[in-house]
Amino acid sequence: MKYVWIGVGGFLGANARALLADWAAQRWGLTFPYGTFIANISGSFLLGLLMVVLSHHALLDSPYRLFFAIGFLGAYTTFSTYTYEAFGLLQAGQVGLACLSLFGSVVLGLLGVGLGIILGRVLLGSA
Repeated sequence: MKYVWIGVGGFLGANARALLADWAAQRWGLTFPYGTFIANISGSFLLGLLMVVLSHHALLDSPYRLFFAIGFLGAYTTFSTYTYEAFGLLQAGQVGLACLSLFGSVVLGLLGVGLGIILGRVLLGSA
């Protein structure tokens, strides 16, 4: 049953990322991987928030963690797409945009995780 939770979450997370990527491309174009960038930042925030909530309720070994943290968010945020798109920017001579994507995702992803953890603690009254 463990892998069913992960698989269903992964299916939904991958589709959410694809929808986000399509939406971002239609809105801002393809000169920068906006969809992957947004997915990495928002996914980092959501993972930080989720892990605080799950640990507060002693649910770290629950189907919720399998579904949301490993399945959904694991498929929603993706390192392989992130690095592939950054490499494409480098090949196109867009060094500045490649650095923005690489370093911006890491820095803002860390900030997202931190803010998610802080919000989770505030919401649970354990700040």
